[in-house]
Amino acid sequence: MSQSPDAPPPQGRREGSLEAPTRHPLEWRTEAFYDAAALDKELERVFDICHGCRRCFSLCASFPTLFDAVDATSEGEVHAVDKKAYWGVVDNCYLCDMCFMTKCPYVPPHPWNVDFPHLMLRAKAVRARAEGIGLREKVLAATDTVGSIAGIPVVAEIVNAVNHSALGRKLLQKTLGVAPDAPLPDYHSRTARDRLKRLGTATHPPAAASAPTATPATTGKVALFATCYGNRNEPGLDEDLVAIFEHNGIAVTLLARERCCGMPRLELGDLEAVARHKEENIPQLLAAVSAGYDIVAPIPSCVLMFKQELPLMYPEDADVQKVASRIFDPFEYLMLRHGAGLLRTDFKSPLGKVSYHVACHLRVQNIGLKTRDVLKLVPDTTVEVIERCSGHDGTYGVKEEYRAAAVKIGKPVAQRVENGKGAHYSSDCPMAGHQIQSILTDKRAPEHPLQLLRQAYGI
Repeated sequence: MSQSPDAPPPQGRREGSLEAPTRHPLEWRTEAFYDAAALDKELERVFDICHGCRRCFSLCASFPTLFDAVDATSEGEVHAVDKKAYWGVVDNCYLCDMCFMTKCPYVPPHPWNVDFPHLMLRAKAVRARAEGIGLREKVLAATDTVGSIAGIPVVAEIVNAVNHSALGRKLLQKTLGVAPDAPLPDYHSRTARDRLKRLGTATHPPAAASAPTATPATTGKVALFATCYGNRNEPGLDEDLVAIFEHNGIAVTLLARERCCGMPRLELGDLEAVARHKEENIPQLLAAVSAGYDIVAPIPSCVLMFKQELPLMYPEDADVQKVASRIFDPFEYLMLRHGAGLLRTDFKSPLGKVSYHVACHLRVQNIGLKTRDVLKLVPDTTVEVIERCSGHDGTYGVKEEYRAAAVKIGKPVAQRVENGKGAHYSSDCPMAGHQIQSILTDKRAPEHPLQLLRQAYGI
């Protein structure tokens, strides 16, 4: 393997070790973080290690882009690659974290200290500070702003009609570079928060919110972070979650106020925008936790933002850490209740065979396959687990220049769904579910695990 001169010798390699990788905090508030020369040096060091290893060649388009650039040089080495080619590697990284979590043998505590996703995030942040964020990226990442406008009555119907028309898709392609065949979400004028107002808010908990018998891991009452997508695009997700939790004696209330979690901005390297969202969200979440509530959210990326990304950005912030310790994936929460003997198993309908795609941002949470475990509690139900990327990955899969790569990444998942011939297919990430749908031959719609569980309960 070729090796950077600055890299330590490989005797510290821990391949096959059961020791969990160490994630170092992101030092994004230091000037050194934004030093372009230092960034180039670190990119070359890490790319040289990746070039010599090549275990991640099938994960995403970043690694083939890197390896092709190296192989195209006369020397076949990273130092011969034009630095401009590095940005093709950066742009094809959508921060799924799968290389760090499942493939790379050189992650900390290995002395080579490779954290490929955080290096890509640093590169994106350096560019964002130097060049700003483009109009397309701003629009695609402004999920709460766009949702509030597109969700206005009458406007929502117009937006949905445009998004589903050939002319409208051509317009989006021309103005925002959105691929004509990429799945786009619908917008609803009646949001999930509107539909669930009866629940009250966590800062003024209703009398009904007194907790059932608590366990050390759960309080038995939760505040719902509805999420931009759950609130505006698929409000049924939040409704299904509430119905399931209330069926299990778990009192649910809403946060008094919420903004986008910040993940779309993180994926652009716009860390200052992430910080602004954090300043609005953390006080609301902390108030709920301080009032005795746990937090749940139906979108894995949003849970990950508060559970991992913000704690790594703000390791010294006790409020961020407290919120991180009390936010849960819905199925993680349900399995904790089941472990304490508090989950109802009075299912009315079997589900048959379910092809279940595990979202990358759920896998990164290191909680195990809790969605699978809950669904397997339903009698006469089998769950085929598919642990591969769907290729959607935030805004990556809708951009015209990356659409072919996104489809290539997601095609093995769609093939597993088609070959599995299950009664249902499902993903914890609804956007990944629609990405799979767009690749399937028959284009049949996905069913979210919360929808399937509610169906099994017959509620």
